[in-house]
Amino acid sequence: MNLVTLENPVFATYAIAAALMVLKIMGQGWMTVYRMMKCSAGFASPEDLRPGPLNKAPDPDQIKPNDYVDRSRRMHRNDLENIPAFLVAGLLFVTVDPSLLLAQIFLYGFVVARLCHFLAYATKQSHEMRATFYTVGSVIVIAMALYVLVAVIA
Repeated sequence: MNLVTLENPVFATYAIAAALMVLKIMGQGWMTVYRMMKCSAGFASPEDLRPGPLNKAPDPDQIKPNDYVDRSRRMHRNDLENIPAFLVAGLLFVTVDPSLLLAQIFLYGFVVARLCHFLAYATKQSHEMRATFYTVGSVIVIAMALYVLVAVIA
């Protein structure tokens, strides 16, 4: 059976989880832009102070740190540090033909962990809470990578 086809329920599970995580990465970037425009602050670079159609009267305070914007930027950076590894490990995991149940636990488990991490960060929960959700997602990615290594070596 060709494992990388939507006819394979394990790959279909991966496709759903991967698509959700791609939307999460892209959506977080747009959330950051929305927050910058909403409060006209938290711009990242000095050239952002040049007048333009969306920023007709720039103010030097616009490039000062702004927690509302920077919190979204930190969430985006965290996604960019974690989701690409999931995308790669998840696809490799599919190719070693795991059981559907294990695939659902790992792939959807990662999605849930990342969404919980987002909610914890967005609502200013403790570092320990964010770290718990990060750890769950990280352990899932590591487990998938190890599963692939064992399957290939065995």
